[in-house]
Amino acid sequence: MKKIVLTGGGSAGHVTPNIALLPSLKEAGYEITYMGSYDGIEKRLIGDFDLPYVGIATGKFRRYLDLKNLTDPFRVIKGFSEARKFLKEYQPNVVFSKGGFVSVPVVRAAASLGIPSIIHESDMTPGLANKICIPVAKKVCCNFPETLKLLPEDKAVLTGSPIRAELAQGNKLAGLDLCGFNANTPVIMVIGGSLGAANVNKAVREALPSLLGDFQVVHLCGKDKVDNLLLNTPGYKQFEYIKAELKDLFAMADIVISRAGANAICELLALKKPNILIPLPAASSRGDQLLNARSFEAQGFSIVINEDDLTTELLVDKVHELYFSRQTFRDAMNDSGQMDSIRTIMQLIEGAA
Repeated sequence: MKKIVLTGGGSAGHVTPNIALLPSLKEAGYEITYMGSYDGIEKRLIGDFDLPYVGIATGKFRRYLDLKNLTDPFRVIKGFSEARKFLKEYQPNVVFSKGGFVSVPVVRAAASLGIPSIIHESDMTPGLANKICIPVAKKVCCNFPETLKLLPEDKAVLTGSPIRAELAQGNKLAGLDLCGFNANTPVIMVIGGSLGAANVNKAVREALPSLLGDFQVVHLCGKDKVDNLLLNTPGYKQFEYIKAELKDLFAMADIVISRAGANAICELLALKKPNILIPLPAASSRGDQLLNARSFEAQGFSIVINEDDLTTELLVDKVHELYFSRQTFRDAMNDSGQMDSIRTIMQLIEGAA
């Protein structure tokens, strides 16, 4: 049996694409092991899938001054030793890495043993962890055409991001029932990320008097972000977070308002959902969401509103603009070369293995 080690962690975005690959890997006959940090989010997420899990030490690579910069290099060295010891014994055919700092010791240890690695970069510009891994990777998958020119020409492959197949298998009527919505009024779905997005939440709620005349709104607002004063507002349904029923909400939604995290927007692309992106501003991030959003805008997949420009009036105007031209956005997504990511990545894995 062929063996593969999956790695990636630190955030859900570094894990869920690996999870999306699991059915295809099992169908292709791979024995699968996951390597992550001792107690990171990846351990919890992978725990649902009955896979062998190997924890290693990990440290963060920071671009700023921090006392942990003195100790974390030793954690990385320890993680490299732990990863190398396991890989030498396990002898996988290939490693697939979704990034995050835990992936660095795994990919570098694999290279030291002659084990090929395929790595995936979600954002427009490679993060620091992937920059360290790119020199020893066999292939580098990416989500955006613009990223290709930032990667070694002989390694770069435009794949898009693996999306869980079940997201495309939702039931619109189940979504309507869950929210108490009717089938005759279009639905806006608002996604602020697992922690919510305070400014987006505020703008959407202030726009409700204008939006609810023409739309119903389902709002994934983040942990502890439900507004109790709006609980009984007809046509408006809030959830802190939703898991199994997410596919039904996607099936129900006509248009989506979202942050511009790479995995989130790749889900919108795969599901062909016309969308408004409100990226995290550069002051709150390394600016990757701004770049992601501009790429999707340039490809005709999205309308973009900068958070600094966000007003109730602008949001309402753009929602109507998007809804009435929604088929144009669907057509652009349908013509995208980033749609069949799992098949493309599986071909790369098979080739490396």
